[in-house]
Amino acid sequence: MMSSIRPRTVATPCKTLMIATTFAMLLGGCAAGPNYRPVAVAKPLEFKEASGWKVAEPRDEVKRGPWWSVFNDSILDGLESRLLQGNQSLAASEAAYRTAEALARQAQSSLWPTLNASAGITRSQQGGAAYKAASAGPVSTGLSNLHIAQLSASWEPDLWGSLRRTAEVGKDTALASLRDYQSARLSLSAELATAYFNLRVADATAKLLDDTVAGYRRALTITQNQFAAGVVGRVDVAEAQTQLDATSAQAVDIRIQRAQFEHVIAVLIGVPPSDFEIAADYTWQPSLPEIPLRVASELLERRPDVAAGERRVAAANAQVGVASAAWFPTLMLSAAGGYETLASSNWFTLPNRFWSLGPQLAESLFDGGRRRAVSAQARAAYDAAVANYRQTALQAFQDVEDSLVTLKGLNTERELQDAAVKSARESALLTFNQYRAGTVSYSTVVAVQQTQLANERADLAIVGRQLAGSVGLIRGMGGDWDPSALGDSAAAVPAIH
Repeated sequence: MMSSIRPRTVATPCKTLMIATTFAMLLGGCAAGPNYRPVAVAKPLEFKEASGWKVAEPRDEVKRGPWWSVFNDSILDGLESRLLQGNQSLAASEAAYRTAEALARQAQSSLWPTLNASAGITRSQQGGAAYKAASAGPVSTGLSNLHIAQLSASWEPDLWGSLRRTAEVGKDTALASLRDYQSARLSLSAELATAYFNLRVADATAKLLDDTVAGYRRALTITQNQFAAGVVGRVDVAEAQTQLDATSAQAVDIRIQRAQFEHVIAVLIGVPPSDFEIAADYTWQPSLPEIPLRVASELLERRPDVAAGERRVAAANAQVGVASAAWFPTLMLSAAGGYETLASSNWFTLPNRFWSLGPQLAESLFDGGRRRAVSAQARAAYDAAVANYRQTALQAFQDVEDSLVTLKGLNTERELQDAAVKSARESALLTFNQYRAGTVSYSTVVAVQQTQLANERADLAIVGRQLAGSVGLIRGMGGDWDPSALGDSAAAVPAIH
């Protein structure tokens, strides 16, 4: 008589895995936490110190070029190239970016299953009375070799988007680190340019002081001759000598400053100051560029520090999602299979096969408020990132406004100072001729010559400030641009003469 009872259907490993995977994929479309939306930033319709500029937004991906080339100085070009290759702070920033990029790839990899393979032989011994009593045959030493070869796989389906949010954090953090590197590159290149221009202004000032010392030495000789002839008193000689010595001291001081600028440049390009030297150039003439205002907003869009702040906001937003996903259970799918035997001769045979398969669902029932605290921390960090981003954007607008007003003001100041220098030179010449004619005292000559020297030095100082202001404006607008793409109609800052 045949039995009417049908055997139960046993789920196969593939069927079990398929059911679990299908369930995970159905839930995998969810992503906890808010989706990122760009943060609103207060933006002026135009700059206060310039008109006709369009609203700016961070757009750092626009290709950059060597902005320092607008100054037409081959030595500066060479130094900037050496900075990009040898500056150690820049190298550290680039390494930090590569670290962040690797961490981003690491976070991305957690979305995929892991597969492991292992094989091994274990020799063991079972001893004691219990083993001997259980042994049906002759007394054995209990030695055995266990041969195992297996493959194992595990996968955590991203049911609530925790892993995807974590990957977003890594990606946005890496992008922010890249912008930090670009910002460091811009800042260091601007620092180098400023130090180089300060050094050249020091050269020009040293030349001015050397010429002035030579003139004062001739005046001292004339005064000494007049004193020997009984025309003037000893006080005139003393005043001439004092003026010569004081100006010579200024010449020494300006060369100290020049040496310090040279040391700054050496460290920036990554060489010891003792192994670096820039030859003095007393014929150097500054090349002050006209910076096109029409593209200023576009350049501001590419400021790397602003772009870095925006990416940190996106990363903080994704971190809120990670904290939110912690409230939901996690599912782990795992599978393992292989062969296990005590004898190597029949290791890979069907009777020695084994496998295991099963999902594991886990949920934290009580954590003492930890997840709530982590969520609060993530939201507070997001608010801080938003505030820092907005502050960075405001600072960017201020940098450009400051540079614009500085350059326009210095242009007018330079014109006035040039006129003052011309008048001072004429006054000094007339006064010295009057002294030689005996109509004025040498004290008057000293006062007028000191006024001339002060105006000459002030004129050179304005040149230095103009150069630094040009560097500051380019830096404030984000760095480089392609001059050939601007066209002839581009509005420009008033030419700096």
